[in-house]
Order: sequence, then C-alpha cells, then structure tokens
Amino acid sequence: MKIRTLAHSITLATATLAVAGTVQAAEDLKVQTSFNSGDFAYQYLQENWAPKLEEMTGGDVTINLMPIGSVVPYKETIEAVAMGLLDGDMTAPAYFTGKDPAFALMGDLIAGYDKPSQFLDFCQNGGGEEALQNAIDAQVDGKVQVVGCGPYKREALVAAVPIRSVEDLQGVKIRSPEGLAAAVFERAGATPVNIPFSEVYTSLQQGVVDAADASAYVNNDASGLHDIAKYPIYPGIHSMSSQQFTLNQQTWESLSEEDQQALNQWFYDAFSDLASAVQEQDEKLVARDKQEDDMTVIDWPQEERDQFREIAKGAWEEFGERSELAQQALQAHLEYMREAGLLEDGAGTDTATTEQDQQN
Repeated sequence: MKIRTLAHSITLATATLAVAGTVQAAEDLKVQTSFNSGDFAYQYLQENWAPKLEEMTGGDVTINLMPIGSVVPYKETIEAVAMGLLDGDMTAPAYFTGKDPAFALMGDLIAGYDKPSQFLDFCQNGGGEEALQNAIDAQVDGKVQVVGCGPYKREALVAAVPIRSVEDLQGVKIRSPEGLAAAVFERAGATPVNIPFSEVYTSLQQGVVDAADASAYVNNDASGLHDIAKYPIYPGIHSMSSQQFTLNQQTWESLSEEDQQALNQWFYDAFSDLASAVQEQDEKLVARDKQEDDMTVIDWPQEERDQFREIAKGAWEEFGERSELAQQALQAHLEYMREAGLLEDGAGTDTATTEQDQQN
C-alpha cells in the first residue's frame, strides 16, 4: 500500500512539474522613458496604462517604465536597447538629431500638425513607423524594433511679451532647442537662444529671453513659468514633440504575434488617452487664467498659424536635403498630410494649407 501510494504521489508530482514547465513567466519589459518621475505624463502612464499591458497580453507581458537617465544617459538609449542593457525605450527621437536629421523630422515636425491624433495616425497608419525604423536601422543594423511613435501633447509657448502674430516674432529672443525648432523661429525673424530647460525660469525672469519653447501648458504652469511670463500662446504654434517606443529585436521576436500586436495597440491607445488627459488639464488651467487680470492667454488666428506653417516648410525642406533618410521621412510626412487634407493634392513643401485644415 505504501509503495503504491508513493508511486501515485510521484506520478502526480511529475505531472504537476510537467504542467508548470509549460507555463512561461510574464515578460517584464524594462523601458527607460524621457519623463521625469514627477511628470504628469509619467505618473499617468504608470497609474493608468502600465497595468493594462498585462491585461491586453493575457498576462504574457508586463512593463516597467523608468524615468529619464535611470540606466543610461538619454541620448544613449538606442545603443542600450540594441545591446540589451534596456529591453526598450520610450523617448524623444529628436534627441538623436545629431546622428541623422531624419530624427529631427520624426521627432517634431515643427508647426506641421494641428493635433496629436494626426501625428499618431501618421505613425500608425501613414508610414511614420517605417520611416523611424529606417533611421534607427541605419544606426544599429536591425537590432532595435520600432513598436510605435507619436506625441501626447501640443506644447504651449511661454511668453513674457505679447506675440499675437508672425510679425510680432520679429526680434523676439526665444529659448529654443538647436536644430529644426531653432531654424523655424529664425526664419520667422526671432532670435533663437539655446539654453537648458532648467534655466528657462531665470532666463525669463532676468530678461535673457522674451519667450520659451518649453512644454505643455500644464507643465509650464507647474514649473511656475506663468508667474513671470504672462502672455502664453495656447494652443501652441510650434512644437508637438513625438516619442518613440522601441524594443530590443531579440526581445521583440521572442513575443508571440498576438503580443506584438497588443504592444503596438497598447502604445497608441495609451498615448491617445494621455493626449486627451493632458488637453483636459490644459483647458482647465487656460479657463482659470483667462479670468486673471494679469494674465493674457493668446490664441493665434488660423491665418497666422497658416503663415507660420508656410515659414516652417522651408526649414523642413532644408533638413530633408541633409540626408537620404531625412528625405524619406519628410516625404512620408508630406504624403500623409496630403491624404489627410493638411496639404493640397500634389502639393510640395511650399503649398498652403487647405480650407479643411483651417476648420480643424
């Protein structure tokens, strides 16, 4: 009896181990972002969307979003993902403009899109992912997979002086990152000044700059910039910084096709929702500030926005001529914008926006 019981127990244990061996542990993706831990976007994704990935993949995949600089400097994430030091990154392609100007065009087509949803759709359905993949492949030779890309906010412009038109930009000293943004502002007659974001407050306070390319309205408010710059432009006329979501190629290939599709959809669902949440926060603050006697929130007329876009096109074209990859990225943008009605059919980079665009 004891022998039979022991044999039965061994059989059950063996069967249990065999079943357990077929159950794979969830893939926990360690992804470094370009967000600070206190940023609204970082907190929102952590609280609302990181848990949903496990649900969307049936428990196969979880994600650990890490703040900027957690493992490697922010400009080294592509190489870190390729080497497997990170499973992935969620960061701004514009950081890699020094590698190829294509990253500038994929990181932020200054004054190009009116809404984050348009840029996100360009990435998901209009060739944006492919253009970004080509740029990354040229750096790390197929070791990094683009999962998604696109923005989550339309930035506001912080200003200590009233800027109500393109003409008012003449001679304005504006904090701007080097590259495409600076080129656009310079073409519009402003004087770009490259200073770190950490110095924006004191530079505005001391009159070193008159305005600043900073962040979303909610972030600018949290940073106290509106305390010293009383003429914010909202919605912004310029920046809509994109993010890239990438994974190490081997990690990507280890996932099932269903989980790959879920990851792609998770990114676009998350960023669409985040964009709505940020806009909601922005609108609340704008409504509040419009009631303040010492604040003037400026909303440019559509004709001024169209004029600024025309100016920006010259800078897009200039950057597009700097490399073959940049030209591919620019053409992908232009083809999508024509199909979406943001540019007239058959138009080049010098074409005016359409009536439909003006109504959006």
